[in-house]
Amino acid sequence: MKEVIGKAKLLRCPPGTSLQDEGRLSGAKYGIPSSGAMDQRSFRWANHLLKNTSNAVALELSQPGLQIQFTQACLIALVGANALVNLNLNKVSNSSLIAITAGDILEIGAFLSGSRLYLCIQGGFQVERYLESGSDFESITFPFKRGTHDLLTYFSYPQSQNLGAKPKWVTSWFESPEIETYRGADWGLLSLAQQELIRSTTFHLSKFSNRMGIQLEELVSNQLKELPTNPVFPGTVQLTPGGKIIVLMRDAGVTGGYPRILQLTEEGQSILAQKKVGEPIRFQLLA
Repeated sequence: MKEVIGKAKLLRCPPGTSLQDEGRLSGAKYGIPSSGAMDQRSFRWANHLLKNTSNAVALELSQPGLQIQFTQACLIALVGANALVNLNLNKVSNSSLIAITAGDILEIGAFLSGSRLYLCIQGGFQVERYLESGSDFESITFPFKRGTHDLLTYFSYPQSQNLGAKPKWVTSWFESPEIETYRGADWGLLSLAQQELIRSTTFHLSKFSNRMGIQLEELVSNQLKELPTNPVFPGTVQLTPGGKIIVLMRDAGVTGGYPRILQLTEEGQSILAQKKVGEPIRFQLLA
């Protein structure tokens, strides 16, 4: 099958737009974050719908406003946040799978629920890979974020999928405030009262949240001191001496000195990635 090269032009690109895949798994020994899709569940589902490899590169949107034009026919999937979507100014009622023809313009409007949306394309966006990953990250990739007028390369394939019956993406799975987590390596440094407080408190996402980490509004008073530098991972929950709770996310560093009180499950990380500033969460500790 001869591959036809297509270009996707970002006619309008909101801040916080980047290319992401499963992540850079071989960079930790160099101090390089894993990066990758913040909501791995949505990202993987979109690639599954398109019959892509699990590590195909997709656009991750953290704000509405994207306008993108395609030069060649392709098949795309929009999964994650529930957003208003228009194709050539016509509303799209089910954006799970969309057949694109040459010249089509897709627009992403307001996010009705959720905080991150993934635009995946059949075959994935074609980019140079660094340490076996196409995920954008400052000092590793150029560019490290996407902007208006950028061009993204993809392959246009003859459409073989029957779009008569499309799967419907639902968002109910990330609307619960419950975030599954395990006890962290330093959980035992907390008093029983502090442990119970963390179990029972409804926390809220602060405005200090990004791909590096999500900070919570409520403080947990403690007398813990910083520890020697230890390994940390996406989903590690740190407690600072000042009482701040910080959940490390995909672009966080690979080591840290704050006590690691919890470790979110991958599902918990995906749910948290879809929460907006001010939304409530509760930690649900697993045995």
